[in-house]
Amino acid sequence: MANQLGKRYTCSECGSSVLCTKTGEGVINCCEIEMEIQEPRKLPSSD
Repeated sequence: MANQLGKRYTCSECGSSVLCTKTGEGVINCCEIEMEIQEPRKLPSSD
């Protein structure tokens, strides 16, 4: 799986996060496990 440019990856073990600045093949690892893409934060409604 290729890394996605501009996506933020987080470690489920220690909570570290990185921002991908270059695409490429492979995976981003931390604490010897694959990091997961961080989901976008939900914005509060402006009622």
